[in-house]
Amino acid sequence: MRISEIFHSIQGEGLLLGVPSVFVRTSGCNLRCRWCDTPYASWNPEGKEMGIPEIIERVRAYDCPHVVLTGGEPMVASGIETLSSALRAEGMHITIETAGTLVPGEIACDLASLSPKLKNSTPDAEQAGPWRDRHEATRLQPDIIRQWLERGPSQLKFVVSAVEDLPEIEELLNEVGAIPGFTRDKVLLMPEGTDVETLRERGPLLAELCLEHGFRFAPRIHIELFGNTRGT
Repeated sequence: MRISEIFHSIQGEGLLLGVPSVFVRTSGCNLRCRWCDTPYASWNPEGKEMGIPEIIERVRAYDCPHVVLTGGEPMVASGIETLSSALRAEGMHITIETAGTLVPGEIACDLASLSPKLKNSTPDAEQAGPWRDRHEATRLQPDIIRQWLERGPSQLKFVVSAVEDLPEIEELLNEVGAIPGFTRDKVLLMPEGTDVETLRERGPLLAELCLEHGFRFAPRIHIELFGNTRGT
């Protein structure tokens, strides 16, 4: 399995905000987001081939019960189900951060952190070439998102650039339909941005949208604390 990085930090986003976690970032992605903040795991995938025992040993060394499988897109990584099962056998809490374009299958997961990609994610043709059409065609998969939400504890995280993104979110929620146990306060709006100034500028708008629509505001605390740097 190609691994971009393994590091110990706090969870900077979502329902487990602030929880110390070990992040296992796989390298490789089936999308090409315009604003991707980890291009070294997507646009230009890089990393080291590691076996499951080596990954488990690295994770175990941090003595931390929360593990986040992230990317890139971890669901495209060969052996990801085997890795998640091995982590479960270690007694770890497993969060999977995924765009929700690939079926969950039998993967072991305690929190599915789904980040469906809105139109604001689509790169232009000059930036992405043929990847643009591929991204646009596959970025939203309501049926697959429903499968994830039906499996158990989940959250939906949306990167929001402007108020014009809200109709697309509502449309997706309508397509997915009602899921027992999944409520609107598990829909999180994150401001688009990879620097503190941009996040703070866009934050108040998203707070107002959350108040109006019953969603949850999702800051990106790791950017506030560490900046947009690897290993955080």
